[in-house]
Amino acid sequence: MTSVEHVVASQCILGEGPVWHSDEQKLYWVDIKGKAIHTYQPDSGSHHVFQFGEYIAALAIRRQGGFIVAGQKHLHSWDGHSESLTSIMEVEPDLPDNRFNDGAVDKQGRFWIGTMPDIERTPTGNLYRLDPDLTLHHVVSGVYITNGIGWPLDDHIMYYTDSIPKAIYTYDFDAVTGSISNRGYFLHTPDLPGVPDGMTVDSENHIWTARWDGYNVTRYSPEGDVVQVIDLPTAHITSVTFGGTDLRDLYITSAKDELTATQLANEPMAGDLFRVRVDVPGQPEPRFTG
Repeated sequence: MTSVEHVVASQCILGEGPVWHSDEQKLYWVDIKGKAIHTYQPDSGSHHVFQFGEYIAALAIRRQGGFIVAGQKHLHSWDGHSESLTSIMEVEPDLPDNRFNDGAVDKQGRFWIGTMPDIERTPTGNLYRLDPDLTLHHVVSGVYITNGIGWPLDDHIMYYTDSIPKAIYTYDFDAVTGSISNRGYFLHTPDLPGVPDGMTVDSENHIWTARWDGYNVTRYSPEGDVVQVIDLPTAHITSVTFGGTDLRDLYITSAKDELTATQLANEPMAGDLFRVRVDVPGQPEPRFTG
């Protein structure tokens, strides 16, 4: 049986988007509705919270230092040690109910970031690609909730999660240009409890996906077969990433958001950070090259 370690009692409203900073040996993750960025350093056990004035949806490590941060409707630069953001651009000013949600950096250093409607569950969300020269490209429309994005080792496809259809899609991926085409299904799970949320891809090209309202993280083979299920003590499991010196520590974020009073009473670790030691390491976290 897999041992789940309760690492940080972060009590996030909507914990999401963990990224491992190998230079600092530190985990960063966001609390979207708590308007915060959390950090955790395993060696010291230190946990720090940076508080901001808007939703913080996702972040990407920059090769030059610091971070790109997706706020509510703006992309920002962040120095990594203050509570100040510098706006780079606003996105979707004509869609006031939309906000950023999840994102990921590809191995070529581009930041993929998506939006979602924050109120009604209608497909007004979009997927964008931020290139290193800070130009933003619209890639996919008609999205309900942009969630986990990832790539196998050879980058021949891109995985892209839209939670409401309970789908992880595949796209043919051109690593040179960053273009995607030919959408297909990697996973469609209408009969399973919950919906797919954040995801990551390990060094064996297996997909780890968090299950919102499903109490678990599931590892799938490249063919879509269930290989491993990690059960968690709370319903709203949001995202996963690999960390540690050997990238064999699987960090798992969670949320209190949308839980009932009864669930909150029965699941006191909702919103906290968990860790599981796994056999297969993950891939190194790519960095935004802009």
